[in-house]
Amino acid sequence: MIETKEMEPLLLVEDKNELRAMLRKALERCGYTVEEAPDGTAAIQKIRARRYLLVITDLKMPGASGLDVLRETKHADANIPVILLTAFGSVEEAVTAMKEGAFDFLQKPVDLDHLKLLVQRAARQQELLRENLLLREEYAARYGFPRIVGEHTSIREISQQIQRIAATDSTALLLGESGTGKELFARAIHHLSNRREQPFVALNCAAIPEGLVENELFGHERGAFTGAGARKVGKMDLAHHGTLFLDEIGELPLAIQAKLLRVLEERRFERVGGTQLIEVDVRIVVATNRDLQKLMQEKLFREDLYFRISAVPITIPPLRDRGNDVLMLAEYFLEKFSREFAKPGLELSSDAKQRLLEYRWPGNVRELQNTLERAVILADGLTIRANGLQLLSPKPDVQTLPDGMLPEKFSWDGSLEEVTQRATGHVERVLLESTLRDCQWNKTRAAERLGVSPKTLLAKIRSVGLEE
Repeated sequence: MIETKEMEPLLLVEDKNELRAMLRKALERCGYTVEEAPDGTAAIQKIRARRYLLVITDLKMPGASGLDVLRETKHADANIPVILLTAFGSVEEAVTAMKEGAFDFLQKPVDLDHLKLLVQRAARQQELLRENLLLREEYAARYGFPRIVGEHTSIREISQQIQRIAATDSTALLLGESGTGKELFARAIHHLSNRREQPFVALNCAAIPEGLVENELFGHERGAFTGAGARKVGKMDLAHHGTLFLDEIGELPLAIQAKLLRVLEERRFERVGGTQLIEVDVRIVVATNRDLQKLMQEKLFREDLYFRISAVPITIPPLRDRGNDVLMLAEYFLEKFSREFAKPGLELSSDAKQRLLEYRWPGNVRELQNTLERAVILADGLTIRANGLQLLSPKPDVQTLPDGMLPEKFSWDGSLEEVTQRATGHVERVLLESTLRDCQWNKTRAAERLGVSPKTLLAKIRSVGLEE
């Protein structure tokens, strides 16, 4: 049985009402969602309005033919399979259609078992083509949406979630640390949806003073306040028929949260200073790096709004949890900035790659992008080494601390001076080792960074056992 809730519908085009009804029932019994069109002209209008899993169309119909439907489908998306139904004696035309990209054809009277088999094969082909769609460069280039770079399991799973959500009008909630690329995923949802030809409007709720948020979001009428000499259209108006992305929604004032909830529930709002209800058709995607449940407990975020926006939550993982995606992204940014700054042939050294993997990336993908941009600008050769990345020495965490520094293993025995010296020795070793690694074990540069003389540095290296 096909799981319909995650699939786009099939489009069934047949001018004979009884045959169309029979085919629809047969396909729905297999678990597919089916939309109907009584002729080719109606089918073409539907194909222009939304995305379909596949199209099943009669070849000969009054008005626009099945061949016209095929061509329109391929124009909308060359990968949508089209199955043709042909009457006896139309096989030659069906073969011609196959040359134009039809998936297969089936002669009438329709053998339902054969049709189900063709549909199953076509649906499976479409599923394979669209799997991890956001991760594939050729699709990004073809359809103009931003490519999401990565192969980590978490990113692949999110990519698949995004594709499923995009086919609906549900509000999506993107969670994750600052710099993880939440707006990139929001744009992907828009570009994969039926609203992709309409505006994508973004508003950072944290970047606007509290008193101006309502005006920015909903606009105002003339005379609403001193200086309002003309009507202003807000972001909600601008996103009509498209997608509105509200970043950092946790910063939205409570009063504005109430108005946003009304938009989500009733699809209407009032401008500042206005009394007229304005109807709006907009898909809303929200994002935050804050704990909304904690904000609810502190009475800073409305419970009803939280439950309204959290039906489809997606958590974007921090870069430090994405394994080798760090190197994939680094190569992607390296190529991008090498082209932008006319510095072809740049490459990362093995020690630079190791440094990229070891670093914790508190600023996530945004910090990585800035790091590679800086490294390309300052590069004076064809190889970017670890010191060329100019990354700060990472703060040690539980995984990298020596056993002696862990609370449960640190020895508190001895006098105050002895315990203090023991703790200082552990700290000095960690700092010396990380700094020397950053400087490729160049002791002169390490001494400069630590603010000590080369003689003092050598003494410290010997005292903590780092001579080798």
